[in-house]
Amino acid sequence: MPTAITWGLEASPFLLKLEAMLRFHEVPFRRLPGQGGFLENLRIGGRLERAKRDGTVRRHPEMNRALDEYPAVPFFSEDGVTFQYDSTSLGHWLDDRAASAGASSAGGPDGRASGERLPPLFPTEPRLRFVARLLDEAFDEFGLYMVHHMRWVGSATDTTMGERTADELSRLAPPLLRALPAARIRTRLPRRQVRRCPYLFSVAPDGYAANVEPLRVPPSRPGFPPTHALLHDAWLAHLDAMEALLAAQPYVLGERFTIADASAYGQLSMNLIDPSAVRELRERAPRLHGWLVGIRDGAHVGSRGALFLSDALRPLLAIVMQTFAPLMVQNERAWRAAVARGETLFNEAAFDRGCALYDGELLGRPFRAVVKTFQVRVWQELRAAWSALADDDRAALREWLPDSDSLG
Repeated sequence: MPTAITWGLEASPFLLKLEAMLRFHEVPFRRLPGQGGFLENLRIGGRLERAKRDGTVRRHPEMNRALDEYPAVPFFSEDGVTFQYDSTSLGHWLDDRAASAGASSAGGPDGRASGERLPPLFPTEPRLRFVARLLDEAFDEFGLYMVHHMRWVGSATDTTMGERTADELSRLAPPLLRALPAARIRTRLPRRQVRRCPYLFSVAPDGYAANVEPLRVPPSRPGFPPTHALLHDAWLAHLDAMEALLAAQPYVLGERFTIADASAYGQLSMNLIDPSAVRELRERAPRLHGWLVGIRDGAHVGSRGALFLSDALRPLLAIVMQTFAPLMVQNERAWRAAVARGETLFNEAAFDRGCALYDGELLGRPFRAVVKTFQVRVWQELRAAWSALADDDRAALREWLPDSDSLG
């Protein structure tokens, strides 16, 4: 099997998620640009830029041109010529690829017998499949806000992400000229990411001080309620829920790795390289910390066993339905209102211009955000999956999902 390529940076939780899925599916890969040489990065990077410009980067099984934010990292290529994006869609693609190929193996390091099929990332049983999809999207969308906040606010004084990213991106330059772009990246990237905090839901209170240089102080924004306490409290609630869950079973949905684990890992493991955040994570949830390190090191590869809904899962589902679900409902409602007003600019471009903004409430606290069309697509697909369930499956899941009326 040829070695595939992931294109992205260690800073991306979606790249970490994708690479955990590739390992589970036993797909060999290399990460570029960080593991590539200058000429290889130049060649693959040029092809990727042309594909983005030509609109040929694919999202499996199809793109929603009206709602998708095209294209977003990480990227994946089997052949170094054609490219895909969107980590969740790539999870579906990996499952489809394994099913169509028979997913047989002649007995690998996991002890799998010849001809034994790899289990899918997305469970086949309808109730488990829906819960897996819900948790996947919840960690991808709301989880990103929490972990970005814990990097650039919680670890503002000691994160090394700027240095690590500079080292990766410097490999796009010829070896003798790497020092200059690396120095610029080390300075500019943290400032850019800190400036993006309000777009990613993290808004500082007025007069906030972080004991860092002024350009790296997480910003407030006029008219926007502060959300630092909201995000930190939500992060702690997710840590507590995962810690309790992992005390009862090895993975989120039972005895093996699924898409729910991939997404939880991708987001929460992002903070493993943020000193202040990881200290708090390790002290608050030592079992979760060990689980994240284990998946990072490949402990999930070869996991097998039953999937089930257990009482240990209830705290995690509860916090998801208190954060992710109401946020998606409010975002979609605001999108419909904005479209009715004739607005056409959304996402980060709209945020930068002060357009398509809406006010909401989460965990009893106010917030202001911009309409995100890709989250509209996420919520619409989840609600469609909910509607497609048999009546008895929906009835059974209502016992597990507080305030499930938001799903339809």
